[in-house]
Amino acid sequence: MLDRLFGLRQAGTTVRTEVVAGVTTYATLSYIIFVQPAVLAGAGMDSGAVLAATCVASAFATLLMGLGANYPIAVAPAMGHNFFFLFAVTQLGLPWPVALGADFLAGVLFIALSTVRFREAIIAAVPPCLQAAIPAGIGLLIAFVGLQWGGIVVASPGSLVRLGRLTEPATLLALGGFALIAVLTLRRVPGAILLGILATTVAGVLAGMLRPHGIVAAPPSLAPTFLRLDVAGALDPRYLEVVLVFLFLAVFDTVGTLIGIARQGGFLRDGRLPRAGRALFADAAGTTLGTVLGTSTVTAYIESAAGVAAGGRTGLASVVTAVLLLGSLFFHPLAELVGGGVPGPSGGTLHPVTAAALLMIGSLMMTNVTLVRWDDPADAIPAFLTIALMPLGLSIADGLAFGFISYAGLRLAAGRGREVSWLAYLLAAVFALRLALA
Repeated sequence: MLDRLFGLRQAGTTVRTEVVAGVTTYATLSYIIFVQPAVLAGAGMDSGAVLAATCVASAFATLLMGLGANYPIAVAPAMGHNFFFLFAVTQLGLPWPVALGADFLAGVLFIALSTVRFREAIIAAVPPCLQAAIPAGIGLLIAFVGLQWGGIVVASPGSLVRLGRLTEPATLLALGGFALIAVLTLRRVPGAILLGILATTVAGVLAGMLRPHGIVAAPPSLAPTFLRLDVAGALDPRYLEVVLVFLFLAVFDTVGTLIGIARQGGFLRDGRLPRAGRALFADAAGTTLGTVLGTSTVTAYIESAAGVAAGGRTGLASVVTAVLLLGSLFFHPLAELVGGGVPGPSGGTLHPVTAAALLMIGSLMMTNVTLVRWDDPADAIPAFLTIALMPLGLSIADGLAFGFISYAGLRLAAGRGREVSWLAYLLAAVFALRLALA
């Protein structure tokens, strides 16, 4: 039955191999179960409800990917998207239900655009230099938050930040956790981030910084976030930019991840991905369900490459990962322990365990800078502005704005205006208007 459903023999795999691949993918991406509640709690959301929404939406989308598209690709809340959600609330002033509504609208637009093939036009509108710069800039932003949450850098009068007191116990815990994750990553240990999180948590408990309240418990209630999204509020023209950024991030992350994993697994046929529409639908449907439940954008996870490396070739691996994600509903006490805060030396709260993971995630996302043609100023300058403005301006949207405006403007000034698509010019004009009216 499994062979008929997933085409195991045709794909050259077995049930055992697919199960191992599904478990490997879960071990590699399951850090998000602990990180996501900690991030969205900063936006005022209930961490238990966020964990439940994350597990259910991820399991649903991953199951859809496995059964509908028959690919060993897991789907879960995306790093970067969750931080844009956080900054939309904390910096742009959106109530978190409105931010959920904006994310929901982006998911619906993603589904609609996929049916009319406008998705390809959006992807073509973003030049390769900005496609590479966007994840790199988000990676720096995530790393900056990790540095702050670990007390490694602190606010300083007269300047942005300065180095914190590295001898503080919480800061030492964050640095030690990051070092451990880095070593495990270098040694190519599957699930390096998850293992680092668990080891850092144990060290924090033994040092008396973190107080456990159990590991396993009944699944937390979804009530604090279920159906709390405010779609009507998100339709306010002032928030159009937020919807567009959610949409762009979803499109670029999903397509880039699918292509990368498809190349690794040998799924491409004549340069095209069979059943690509079904795979994209799984992402978009997961996002819409996730926002209804109470979590941010879900998308194809690049960590699925670990499962593919372990031999995963069919959707059976995704089904195994989905079952494990549902099982994670029972680990809410552990998630609270991982994301729990400790008092900082100068007031405030530090999150040393989460900080260690964020630093590694940020460093991994920086690898995209190698794809920028730094020898061409028309590419290098827009990429630099995008990367620099995201962490320094604490805004993904501002980084996108400066990137698009400078890309279109420099191409025009250099007499290379025909290299820019009409949609890129339109986006540059929209971003310029937004900055002028800010």
